[in-house]
Amino acid sequence: MKVRLFHELAEVDDKAWPDLQDDIATATVSVDILPVEPARARQTLVHLQVTARSTLGALVLHTGGVMIDHGWLRLLGGGHVELPDVATMSQVGDPGADAPPPFLIVAIDVLGGQFAINGGGLPADLGDVCFLESGSPQWESTGIGHSGFVMWVLNGGLDDFYSDRRWPGWATEVQALSPAQGLSIYPPIWSSEGGSDIAAASRSVCPLTELTDLHRDVAIQTYGKSHATPTTSKRPRFWRRR
Repeated sequence: MKVRLFHELAEVDDKAWPDLQDDIATATVSVDILPVEPARARQTLVHLQVTARSTLGALVLHTGGVMIDHGWLRLLGGGHVELPDVATMSQVGDPGADAPPPFLIVAIDVLGGQFAINGGGLPADLGDVCFLESGSPQWESTGIGHSGFVMWVLNGGLDDFYSDRRWPGWATEVQALSPAQGLSIYPPIWSSEGGSDIAAASRSVCPLTELTDLHRDVAIQTYGKSHATPTTSKRPRFWRRR
């Protein structure tokens, strides 16, 4: 694979950022764009080998990440002091030196759930966004690509999707967190004791990346290799929750 240089990725026609800015301005949920470190953003774009014509490329070049809906969801971008960039979160190596990643993690929710673009390693069409709920054994397809996913998020899609994962006063509680922080729920929402009444559960603040790592380890220990080699869901959770 020919490795494209930064100017080949960034200096393109029909850049996605102006339209994305308009979409953000008319979003039906709160949106907070984190400042980006230009050098880190450039490096991330080269590692990902995506252009500024794509929504992902626009987010990488122009944002350090985006806090959506009071910070419930964090869209990853070019990286911020308190939020990893897409390449780092997805453990993407040097372009041309390593095999293409099986997926790219592009968003993390406050409970440690993750959304990723399928690069061939997930049970979905190539390019579709998949969701891994905290503690779940498998990724499930949303049935839409990254641009559609971002539009869905900006237009209030999280409200229905997480309706059984939110509690009275959640917005105030979540908004008080920094981009680097998430909430650990006890009993865990995937356990037999948890999930039925999340409002009554104990919630504690913890580093977001620790939370995602913990959930990944728990899923592997609980479900074994099914987490690493997910199976196709006949009815994706994305549609079940709508």
